[in-house]
Amino acid sequence: MHDDRTLTERRLARVLDQRLRPAVHARSLPLEVSAHHVRGEPVPVSEGIAGPYEPVGTGELWGPAWSTSWFRIRGTVPAEWAGERVEAVLDLGFGATQPGFSAEGLVYRPDGTPVKALNPRNTWLPVAERACGDEEFEFHVEAAANPLIFDSGSGGDPFVPTRSGDAASWLRPEGPAGPSGPPLYRLTRTDLAVFDRTVWELVQDLDVLSGLMHQLPVDSNRRAQILHSVGKALDAIDLQDVSGTSGRARELLAPALSAPAHAGAHRISAVGHAHIDTAWLWPVRETVRKAARTVSNVTALMDDHPGFRFVMSQAQQLAWLKEQRPEVYARVREKVATGQFLPTGSLWVEPDTNLSGGESLVRQFVHGKRFYLEEFGVETRDMWLPDTFGYNAALPQLMKLAGIDWFLTQKISWNTTNAFPHHTFWWEGIDGSRIFSHFPPVDSYNGDLSGADIGHTERNFRDKGAANRSLVPFGYGDGGGGPTREMLARAERLSDLEGSAKVAMEGPADFFTKAREEYADAPVWVGELYLELHRGTLTSQLATKQGNRRSEHLLREAELWCATATVRTGEPYPYALLDRVWKTVLLHQFHDILPGSSIAWVHRETEQAHQEVARELNAVIDTAQRALAGPPHADGGATVFNAAPHRREGVPALGAAPRTAPVPTTTARHSSDGGLVLDNGLVRVTVDARGLITSAYDLTAGREALAPGAVGNLLQLHQDFPNQWDAWDVDAFYRNTVQDLTRADAVTVHPDGIEIVRTVNRSRIRQVLTLPDGSRRLDIDTTVDWREREKILKAAFPLDLRAGHSAGEIPFGHVERPTHSNTSWDAARFEICAHRFLHLAEPGWGAALVNDSTYGHDVTRDVRPDGGTTTTARLSLLRAPRFPDPDADQGEHRLRYGLVLGADIADAVREGYHFNLAERTVPGSAVVAPLAGTDHDAVVIEAVKLADDRSGDVIVRLYESLGGRATAFLRAGFPLRAATVTDLLERPSPDGPDLPVTAGGVRIALRPFQILTLRLSAAGHAG
Repeated sequence: MHDDRTLTERRLARVLDQRLRPAVHARSLPLEVSAHHVRGEPVPVSEGIAGPYEPVGTGELWGPAWSTSWFRIRGTVPAEWAGERVEAVLDLGFGATQPGFSAEGLVYRPDGTPVKALNPRNTWLPVAERACGDEEFEFHVEAAANPLIFDSGSGGDPFVPTRSGDAASWLRPEGPAGPSGPPLYRLTRTDLAVFDRTVWELVQDLDVLSGLMHQLPVDSNRRAQILHSVGKALDAIDLQDVSGTSGRARELLAPALSAPAHAGAHRISAVGHAHIDTAWLWPVRETVRKAARTVSNVTALMDDHPGFRFVMSQAQQLAWLKEQRPEVYARVREKVATGQFLPTGSLWVEPDTNLSGGESLVRQFVHGKRFYLEEFGVETRDMWLPDTFGYNAALPQLMKLAGIDWFLTQKISWNTTNAFPHHTFWWEGIDGSRIFSHFPPVDSYNGDLSGADIGHTERNFRDKGAANRSLVPFGYGDGGGGPTREMLARAERLSDLEGSAKVAMEGPADFFTKAREEYADAPVWVGELYLELHRGTLTSQLATKQGNRRSEHLLREAELWCATATVRTGEPYPYALLDRVWKTVLLHQFHDILPGSSIAWVHRETEQAHQEVARELNAVIDTAQRALAGPPHADGGATVFNAAPHRREGVPALGAAPRTAPVPTTTARHSSDGGLVLDNGLVRVTVDARGLITSAYDLTAGREALAPGAVGNLLQLHQDFPNQWDAWDVDAFYRNTVQDLTRADAVTVHPDGIEIVRTVNRSRIRQVLTLPDGSRRLDIDTTVDWREREKILKAAFPLDLRAGHSAGEIPFGHVERPTHSNTSWDAARFEICAHRFLHLAEPGWGAALVNDSTYGHDVTRDVRPDGGTTTTARLSLLRAPRFPDPDADQGEHRLRYGLVLGADIADAVREGYHFNLAERTVPGSAVVAPLAGTDHDAVVIEAVKLADDRSGDVIVRLYESLGGRATAFLRAGFPLRAATVTDLLERPSPDGPDLPVTAGGVRIALRPFQILTLRLSAAGHAG
């Protein structure tokens, strides 16, 4: 038999695209269209529908960037179409084939109820299921002219710098035309058409068989059978009468589609999904509309497909719909009640989990789960986080404490060096908690259930033999869109089809329950899930990261001092304000905001939001502290408040005490060789005429910290132009070129220490080195006027120690990472994340770097000719990528970091907190006892607040910080009636130990890095 495989395959592709798909809406006529264009920001739906419309026609240009146009669509169904399904076909002139990246629309009825959305893969609109003929109709389309910023489908470079993402460049009213700039889109098609169901079904039949055929081996019997059936069906189609001959073609395909799958076929749980980035290449305000469009699409599909299940994973987006699009939210509630719309994920937004602080991650769970409970009565059991750039090793414990049983992501499939060895596994965190986890082997969160998706899923699944199930999230995403009716048709045909995996539409709980039963002894992965990509997100957009870090610490202070003031003085506790501010901070921890990978518009709004957060929180902190401080001291002294979890300078942790004089700093003196010296009796630091640290000497240990001949605080500038993903990536080759900044404009004595000024190119760097009395920490206060492009600035400290690993702070603990690059896994971690500290040590001595806003670090190790080892730690201070924000990080910045000598891990933990939680001084004379304290330095109190249920109970969250066991006494600063261990939502923990109250407190035992949340009820109140 001759091989005509290629001939038939090419014939099928052309007939499908050029004849069959157009024939679905072959009978058509034009609609009456009129429009009005909105100036500035979007208007409410009622206002848009009521707007002053003017006639427009096909081919009309519309939409300057970021503007909104409202189109009114009117028509009458012809009498001869009676009994037919009638649809409108509306092509707004979409600028891309992928939904969510260019123009989009949401269709409304005249009464304001939503119908469905329009995008490049979803241009149809239902008019009549069975037309009566002569019926009139009217729809209104809210069309968003979002510019195409990231074009991955044109074949060109999608990372070309553009100013389309800067609202200031576009939203300038220019008379009645509205926003400035040329129109981006052209109205392409506005027709009324008969929907030919038989042709459409034939298209789906051929689509599925073609997709399956291309995944099977060329020499397989099943592929040959499908090819033969397809050829016969194509022969049966009269291309001049597609509608009249499609039925016969379907009959010829029926045997190929009815052959059942093999009994041992791979099982796929197809979960409807639409990843909607809460901000990215569009601002937050546009995300509200993206959510409305997607939800309208999927709820409409649910009407016609009762078996369809769809998950939505960010409570914030549903909260927006409730507040701003109640007509869309009503449909959500309707479909949650039927079990088709599945709230999932348990989080307020899908946050970055490298950069977010521990308490922030707690509140992501608290606010996410609580929203689902209060709105729908749903207790979510999963963490759905498909697109975040790495996952810290504290998450398994946090999930357990939030009542979560399962974890899903697929992002680690983006690794560029090492393929992750499992798809289903147990993930073990730093404390020993384990979570059953799954990485969908489809390697996408935007699946379409195509043959390529299903084939790749089965081939790629790494747990074959031991397990036979995987999950595919399907639906257009990033910019939303969700599943389409074509995807549902694929799922239906693939449910039991020979040669294919078996596909079942179901929810995540269905999959995880079956997968865990099947594979309870899945392998274990211990520690962080490090993404071998997007390492630059640890540094990009410094102002966004600084605003987040400062907001997190201000929230800690606000809750602590407001709770203390309420218990001590009766000052009202600002429940509503704190709830609102927390949600603002959590929103801006989304995984394209906090990492610095969004357009300029997003980061400008984020910085403004953080500034408002700081204003509000500083105000409530000041009010609470003034209520606590009491009257001023007769000698004019003041009360000093210490929000850190460790005592300092006579002020108790989490409390306050009077102090008459500030802690002095060491004055610089000139050295014999022309340099400057800071010496406080514990540490001596020498700075030469270049402004470089030539010696950092631990006087207590009698040990030099810096390697022989090396200099500390060496600023280094690297070229930083990755191969792609500019704001996201730092590629390893950046290390091949470096410019050491060794020239100083000035090195002078400063009132607080030593001042150094440098210029490099068009940038200016000013640093003040300070050594407080009684401290082993050298503080470096850095102000940068940053004018570099595509550069990264690092600060290097080459230390004379042989450290086998570094210890970097993560939420509620730290992780150790090798300083060598023995394996490809080690080598791939050339940029690592640490929060407030990075610690390096050899037996007997160590040092720590602390910071107030830096996350990216790198650590390398080398052996010198003298046989000693130099371990160099560097902080990544600033980047200057040009996509998607061409002006990222340009301008003035102030950041601080410090070097702590003779430091063990406990010192690093303490100094990290002190560096980020400055003392506050308030006129007064009161001693303020802490509401809670412990007698063990390893036990760190992370949060003190009043219970969210407004019972007046005090919530204390603490953790073991050093990686060892700890038994401690927790004392309450008020008469204590009872102490209860709770989950993160402040509900009694079913596994919590009994804690009898003795001597005004309770004794607790913690395993390494264990987190414990306690509800403390005061004596004399019902709690």
